Amino acid sequence: MEITLGHTPDADDAFMFYGIVSGKVRSGFAVKHVIQDIETLNCRALKHELDVTAVSAHAYAYLKDYVMLKSGGSFGLNYGPIVIVKNGSRMTPEQLQKCTIAIPGKMTSANLLLKLAIGEFKEKEMSFEAITDAVAAGKVDAGLVIHEAQITYDKAKFASVLDLGTWWSDTMAGLPVPLGINVASTLTMSRKQIGEFSDVFTRSVKYGLDNADAAVGYAMQYGRGQPKAIITKFVKMYVNELTLDMGRDGKRAIQKMFEMAKEKKIIDADVAVEVI
Repeated sequence: MEITLGHTPDADDAFMFYGIVSGKVRSGFAVKHVIQDIETLNCRALKHELDVTAVSAHAYAYLKDYVMLKSGGSFGLNYGPIVIVKNGSRMTPEQLQKCTIAIPGKMTSANLLLKLAIGEFKEKEMSFEAITDAVAAGKVDAGLVIHEAQITYDKAKFASVLDLGTWWSDTMAGLPVPLGINVASTLTMSRKQIGEFSDVFTRSVKYGLDNADAAVGYAMQYGRGQPKAIITKFVKMYVNELTLDMGRDGKRAIQKMFEMAKEKKIIDADVAVEVI
């Protein structure tokens, strides 16, 4: 069966799919890879343009006829997206609500987590790669950074005002921070086919973890010029035991995020979380 598979041009996604791409993990699927930024994939999922795709956990609240795969999730373990400001601005988390904050997409989990943490704020949507430059140039008061920028932002230029990973972990008694998931369309694939692909994907993640040096080497092409040590650190942060299987804690974290979002009227209805 030929399927379209969407994932981001990021090192952690590339690491997860290394087993499939390298041919080391064989399957009955002919995979056509579609590589785009996460907010583009979120929007494409709304239109059912891809059979299987990475999306933000937040985006799942707006999807119909999709199920989550147990593997491939990105969960922070007491770390996650960070809000940065220019050094010397003396900003406090309480003041962020009155600021213009650059966000990497309306449906990103980072954006939802920030709203859960501080309430509504004036947002300016832009590519995640442009956020630090926008903060430095004064085009926005603060920036919500994701991906490897969480650990590579220039500490001489910027200061962290709010670590959403720490905030979530403190608020949720240690539940992992729900960020990215993979979903499959029940309109274009049968549940049997989704289950079969889920097994293939799990084996691909495990192959990457068992052959980490080779998988990181492959992922370096999506490292945006960062040294291998940084990419290795980033991959180890977001490809962890919950990436193999989100399990009870991962599913509960996603459910809790949606429950909080409904309580705060950020989303309108209950969200049924179905994992294959």
